[in-house]
Amino acid sequence: MSSFKTIEWKDGKVVMIDQRRLPGEEVYVECSSYEDVAKCIKEMVIRGAPAIGVAAAMGIALGAVDSAQNKEGFFESLKEVSEVISKTRPTAVNLFWAVKRMNGVIESNRDKSPTEISGLLVEEAKNICEEDIQICKDLGKNGSKLITTGMSVMTHCNAGGLATAGYGTALGVIRAAVKDGKGIKVIANETRPILQGARLTAWELERDGIPVTLITDSMAGYVMSKGMVDAVVVGADRIAANGDVANKIGTYSLSILAKSHRIPFYVAAPVSTIDFGCPTGDLIPIEQRDVKEVTHIGDKRIAADVDVFNPAFDITPAENVDAIITEIGVYEKPYEESLASMNQ
Repeated sequence: MSSFKTIEWKDGKVVMIDQRRLPGEEVYVECSSYEDVAKCIKEMVIRGAPAIGVAAAMGIALGAVDSAQNKEGFFESLKEVSEVISKTRPTAVNLFWAVKRMNGVIESNRDKSPTEISGLLVEEAKNICEEDIQICKDLGKNGSKLITTGMSVMTHCNAGGLATAGYGTALGVIRAAVKDGKGIKVIANETRPILQGARLTAWELERDGIPVTLITDSMAGYVMSKGMVDAVVVGADRIAANGDVANKIGTYSLSILAKSHRIPFYVAAPVSTIDFGCPTGDLIPIEQRDVKEVTHIGDKRIAADVDVFNPAFDITPAENVDAIITEIGVYEKPYEESLASMNQ
């Protein structure tokens, strides 16, 4: 378990660590309205697919509490809250999964008073948060079986406690392997343009006392060619029904390098990240972010004044993925069949 709180419901507010300020400052943001939560998701105060799902649930709960006195317009207000939350970030399917789950609570309790419904929604949001921690621990145990003693594991972006309610997906596998006494070490890619690997993953692992070496993204191929990588483990923001994976930009390139060097490439994600309604990765929306993420560091411009293309994610084809690690098991190709077995 991480030594920090990614997000929690506290005294009627949603409190989350401001990931934009790490590693320099450990600062927490208090959200007293659903609009505050929506802004935090959109501006990446909180990020990582499972953590976004938890934040979405808590945002809806806040909106319900705020609207509970408006008996006539209560359900209409909740509809607006869900719409605002749903428009924050398009790629991470956990957000939409959480919104759907919260709306299920609303629909199944329409005969109750707004105060009762808002109370149920607060409890559901807390449950989603607690469940996520246990899911990641179970996922980590399953993934640890793929990691052998002394391995050097490469990861990309941040799929740790900061990307979840507090334990991690890809880093959950790493934490579980360390707990199992496997003596592994980690190579963290910096993850341009906003350095989630350098700022967040390295920060988490250093706090946990897990050996980590930071490299620039462009060094990955060289490091692999020198035999310094035994496995790659990444997270996911959405997995299509055929096993195609949307994850932080640069993941696709990493999968090609791993395949070329015959290094196993694993994706660690909860079942809620699998979008069974999305047949292939071609249909996953890719978020385009502010060009200043590329051209600036803070307020300082570091690039020439030219056109910039800044997709936040890319699609790794299923054929490049050796296994998908979830809380209920490890799945292998063909993913159309293995993933579909979850619904049988």
